[in-house]
Amino acid sequence: MREKIIDKATEMFLNLGFKSVTMDDLAHEMGISKKTIYSHFKNKTDLVQQTTATMSNLITCGIDNIVALQKNPIEELYEIKKFILTHLKSERSSPLYQLQKYYPKIYTSLMEVQFGCTHRCVAKNVKRGMDMGIYRDNLNVEFVSRIYFTGITSIKDNNMFPSEIFKKSELLDFYLEYHLRGIVTPKGRKILNSIINSNQE
Repeated sequence: MREKIIDKATEMFLNLGFKSVTMDDLAHEMGISKKTIYSHFKNKTDLVQQTTATMSNLITCGIDNIVALQKNPIEELYEIKKFILTHLKSERSSPLYQLQKYYPKIYTSLMEVQFGCTHRCVAKNVKRGMDMGIYRDNLNVEFVSRIYFTGITSIKDNNMFPSEIFKKSELLDFYLEYHLRGIVTPKGRKILNSIINSNQE
C-alpha cells in the first residue's frame, strides 16, 4: 500500500503541484481513508519527502543505466533526455516552484542529489567525448558540467520559460542542441546533425 500511495501522490504532485494536493484529495482519489495514509506517513511533509526521494532515485538509477551502456556521448545525452521526458510526462504544473516555496529543505536536498548525479554523468560524458575527438579538446570539464546543470535547471523555471510559449520536450531539445553545438568538433557536429535530422523525420 505504501508504494501505491507514493505512486499516486507522485502523479498528483507532478500534475497539480506539491502545495495544491491535500491529503483529502489523495485519499479521495485512491478511494481510501486518510487514516490509511497516515499509517504509512507521519504527515504531508513526510509524504512529500518520500515521494521526491523515490522519484529522484528512479531517475538517478535510470541515468546510471544509460551511462553504463557506453553509447556515443552525443547519443547518450539524447537517450537521457528521452528517459527524463518519459518519467516526467505528467508534469503539467510547476512542481519544483511549489516545492521550493513550500518545502525549501526538501527542495535543497533534492537539488543536491540532482546536481551530484548530473555533474558525475556530464563530466564522464565530456571526458569520453574529448577522448573520442567529438568534443573539443580544450574544454574545462568542471565548467561544462556545472553550466549544463545550471541550464537544465533554469529551463524548468516557468517564469523564465512559460509553458504557453515553450513545450517541455522542445525546451529540452533546444537546450541540448545549444549545449552540444558549443562543445563539438566538426566530427561531432556530423553525429549531432545526423541525430537531429533523424529525430525530425
